[in-house]
Amino acid sequence: MAERKPIESWLTDMDGVLMHEGIPVPGADAFIKRLREADRPFLVLTNNSIYTPRDLHARLSRIGLDFPMANIWTSALATAQFLDEQRPGGTAYVIGEAGLTTALHDIGYVLTDAEPDYVVLGETRTYSFEALTKAIRLINDGARFIATNPDEIGPSMEGALPATGSVAALITKATGREPYFIGKPNPLMMRSGLNAIGAHSESSAMIGDRMDTDVRAGLEAGMETILVLTGVTKMDEVDRYPYRPSTVVNSIADLVERVV
Repeated sequence: MAERKPIESWLTDMDGVLMHEGIPVPGADAFIKRLREADRPFLVLTNNSIYTPRDLHARLSRIGLDFPMANIWTSALATAQFLDEQRPGGTAYVIGEAGLTTALHDIGYVLTDAEPDYVVLGETRTYSFEALTKAIRLINDGARFIATNPDEIGPSMEGALPATGSVAALITKATGREPYFIGKPNPLMMRSGLNAIGAHSESSAMIGDRMDTDVRAGLEAGMETILVLTGVTKMDEVDRYPYRPSTVVNSIADLVERVV
């Protein structure tokens, strides 16, 4: 195997890596502090499109993970950037929360249900039958179907919640149209994130807690991949996948000394 370049830039997932159910993972604060002291480019990523970077910055700061808002990259931001590149100044019918609608407003998109260019599906806690029906009819009438991420379930204190991927499957079943998913494991989200911080894949690492999204996305983007065992994927599950991470560690705390 060819030797990789030293890691100069870091991308890390948020939930399951830096925090778990609103509580920071031990060592996460030390890792962020080391990144900032070493002046290393980094991004904290999330497939969740509900919150704006400002919202996430406030939540992370409250639990002691303080870093600039510009270091947060969400599937909503990646979706907005993709649409701005594909069809600048377009229109969209959106099912989602402020994280997604704000990102689309910021690129100059008009949100409408009158012959939109796109139907954009994101995360929300209040999926409505009326909104889904409208989305289905607009797609049948020719709107292009975009979804922020393929995650099928999301966590809550009460248990699993249906997430974007599950709702997208419902719309696909009704229309026969598959969405284009922007978030992980699509390496597009990784590449757009790397571009945002001026980084190169061959000298960057992706840290995640899921083999099927984080590790796969990092691998397909040409990055070094590091799996932490503080989230979804457990050690006995790694060999079930046809690909492997570059490194497996117990937690983010084990990576502090690798930041130089």
